[in-house]
Amino acid sequence: MITSRTQVTDMIQSAKVLKGIKWRQVAEVVGQSKEWSTAACLGQMAMTKEQATAVGELFELTDEAVAWLQIAPYKGSLPTEVPTDPLIYRWYELVNVYGTTLKELIHEEFGDGIMSAIDFSMDLQRENDPKGDRVSVVMSGKFLPYKMY
Repeated sequence: MITSRTQVTDMIQSAKVLKGIKWRQVAEVVGQSKEWSTAACLGQMAMTKEQATAVGELFELTDEAVAWLQIAPYKGSLPTEVPTDPLIYRWYELVNVYGTTLKELIHEEFGDGIMSAIDFSMDLQRENDPKGDRVSVVMSGKFLPYKMY
């Protein structure tokens, strides 16, 4: 019996390692970007029945696990307030260093509001560089202005 979405994430990660599956292969089966598909498999997005069934077949999940993939998840996957994983910590550091800059520039360009993480897309690519390959991340979120009432 499955009692949490985390258990399904663990099943997916275990099968992914065992089968040598890449996230881009999962995305092809899901029919979405590798970024969205990865987030969904890691428990941050709800899948449609068709998507969940396809993932279930790919990873040989039970019907119960497939059902869990379709439930709106509890968002937020970090186990601590300050992340301890070095890669995730660098993102935390990036927001700590550049967060106020991003806020100022977004407000100057758009006004008082936020960048949506709901109406959002992301693209992660490798950039070859003779000095060492680089990570390129492009994020695009709808601007949502605060309303006066």
